[in-house]
This record gives sequence, structure tokens and C-alpha cells, in this order.
Amino acid sequence: MNRPLTNQEKRTIRLGAILVSVYLVLFFGRLTWKYFDARRAEYRERVQEAQNLRREIAPYQDKVMIAKKLMEDFHIDPLKLHRSSVVAEASAAIQQAATAGGIEAGPIRESPGRPSTKEVASIQFEGSGPIPSVMALLHNLESLGYPLIIDTLQFSADPRKPNAVKVNMTIVVLDFEAWKKKEATPNA
Repeated sequence: MNRPLTNQEKRTIRLGAILVSVYLVLFFGRLTWKYFDARRAEYRERVQEAQNLRREIAPYQDKVMIAKKLMEDFHIDPLKLHRSSVVAEASAAIQQAATAGGIEAGPIRESPGRPSTKEVASIQFEGSGPIPSVMALLHNLESLGYPLIIDTLQFSADPRKPNAVKVNMTIVVLDFEAWKKKEATPNA
């Protein structure tokens, strides 16, 4: 039964093969096109989400950079500051900086701060030492790692030592928690 195919049968087989391949190309091409179109749409959606997120974050990047620079410049880490111990730690840091700089620290008194001005406490520091040491202490107060502001400062000559000055300062320890924005409480 292996007879040779006639020209008409060969033409019919070729035409059938062409029609079947056109159908398969159209059918599977359409499915493939839909698949890749869905993937493209999903990709565009992800790109749009990323762009929206980037636009949403952009205003905060400047604030983060400023906060990071301030934290580095003033050596303050807000996560390590605790309201209950910040005054004692700041007082000890001031004393340590004064003695390291060659200043004889006198009495240090701590008094509670004024809540209306957003301060935790005030520290009154007395000491005496050479002028360059006193100036170095004043310069280094900002880098002790605590939110400190010099409220009052008084210099006087130290009669016991030549080329030395007495310094009396009132240093305010800021209430860093009061400066945070209060979250709005919902009405119940």
C-alpha cells in the first residue's frame, strides 16, 4: 500500500499543513501575545508603584540627611537618651569634660526645669582654670551628646591663680521628648 502521492494530494497536504500552521501560529501567537502583554502591564504597574514610592519618600530624604548630620555634629543619639537619666548623665559628662580639659570643677547643682520652656533641668556649674581650657570646655559642650544650651555665663578673675578665670554657667538640658510632635488622639 505504499503508492506514490499524486500532485493533487501533495498540494492538498501542503495546503493543509499551511492552514494548520497558520492556525497554530495565530492561536498560540495570540496566547503568547496575551502572556507577554500581561507581563508588560505588570512591569509597568511595578515601575509606577516604585515611582510613586520614590516621590512619596523624596521630601523625607532631606530631613533624614539633616537629622543625620546634626546627630553626627552634636554626637547625640536620641535612642540612647532617657528622660529619667539624661540630667545625671549630662552633668557627669560636663564634669568629665571639665576635668579632662584641666579645669577644677567646683560644686554642680541641678534644679528642675521649666516645663513651659521645654527643659528637663538646669545645671549650675562652677569651676576655675586657664582661659584656653575654659574656652575649650565651652566649645566642647555641644559635642557631649546631650541637648544642652548655655543659659547664663559669667567669668571672673581667680585670685588664687594667675592667668586663670572662674566660670559660673547655668546650662539648660532640653526636654527632647517635648519637641516631638504630639500625635493627635482620635475622639472616641
